[in-house]
This record gives sequence, C-alpha cells and structure tokens, in this order.
Amino acid sequence: MMKKAVVLLSGGLDSTTCLAMAKAAGFEPVCLGIAYGQRHAVELERARKVVASMGVRDFRVVNIDLRSVGGSALTADIPVPKDRPEKEMSHGIPVTYVPARNTLFLSLALGLAEVVGAQDLYIGVNAVDYSGYPDCRPEFIRAFETLANLATKAGVEGARFHIHAPLSGMTKAEIIHEGVRLGVDYGMTHSCYDPDTQGRACGRCDSCLLRKKGFEDAGVPDPTAYTTEGK
Repeated sequence: MMKKAVVLLSGGLDSTTCLAMAKAAGFEPVCLGIAYGQRHAVELERARKVVASMGVRDFRVVNIDLRSVGGSALTADIPVPKDRPEKEMSHGIPVTYVPARNTLFLSLALGLAEVVGAQDLYIGVNAVDYSGYPDCRPEFIRAFETLANLATKAGVEGARFHIHAPLSGMTKAEIIHEGVRLGVDYGMTHSCYDPDTQGRACGRCDSCLLRKKGFEDAGVPDPTAYTTEGK
C-alpha cells in the first residue's frame, strides 16, 4: 500500500511540479486547494484539470475568505504591480504578499494529514527566483515542521511529520526542466495574479514575468495563454 502525502495544490506551475515530484517519490497524493478569496481564483479551476490529468483520486478544497483580513493585492482592492524589473522584484516584500498565507495553508494541510494518516506534506515554495515572501524561506519550512510535531495528536503519539519543499533552491528554469522530465503539461497551469475575465494571464505582473523568464531560460516553449496586451 502506498504511503499518502498531502500536497498543497494551487494549480500554478510550482505546485503542479511539486505534485509530480511527490508522485515520482512514490506517494499517493491527497491534494488540497484553498479558495481564500484570491482575485485569481481561476487557478483552482486549473488545479481540477491538473488532478484529473495526473490521476489524483482525492482532491479537496477548503474555503477560507481572507478578504475579511485584506492587506494584499490578491485579497483587497489594491492594484497588482505590473512591469517591475527583476532587480526591483528581488528586494523587499511585495504588496502581493498575503499575510501569513503559507502558515494558514500548511496548518490546514497538517490537519488533513492527521485525518488521512499521512506524515508527509508537500508545498511548492521557492525562494530563489522570488525571495520577497518571508513564508517561502527554508527557515520557515523547518520551523513549521517543528511545530507540526509538537502541536498534533499524531506527533505527540510518535508520528514524525515531514514538510517537503523540493523546489526550494531551484530556479524557475530548473523547476520547469524537472516538470518536463516528469511529464507535466504546463499548459494546464495558471500563475498570473491579475487574469482577465477569460482567465488569460496579464503577462505583466511579477508572477507572469518570472514564469515567462523561466520558460525562456529553460529553452522550453511557453504554453501560457496571455492577453494581447501581455504578449
């Protein structure tokens, strides 16, 4: 019987690659999507396509409306930054940071892991190409793993939780190469923070620019559907 792993899946490039890596490592994935009031909720539609194409039998979506907290361009009426140079992206914490998001997401994944009997959690955080988010750093992942083993019934009773962040330390191009090797169809994924009503990527937000550069650096054709303005 295959061991289960809870995989946080947004429908984006990184989390989809992370799912493929969990499967390649021999885990039976239990995928968790979070509908948190994000302006780019189309990503969850893509997540459903991803799990269907990758044969995932257990995909759950938790609803938690972070718009009542706000404080981010992804959950509040704050403009999403566009056309920022790479040097600017690599300094400071951008307004697209959602306060405590990965802490909340990992907490929900941890709860699900206890329920389904999994001791392994996968999250697609990456701190090389885009180091502005404090909850994407390896130090955070290590600290949360310590918390997971202190604050759960399973941990107290002897289970050992492991938080896997296999993309940490990889460039976007390296992530794409790994996904291509594992057969990921990136045309199904969505990364844009500010898509149009048809779900097409703007091509100008930080996430789009980093995704474009990743495909360019990897020498892999970019399958993303961009708006005319974003091409």
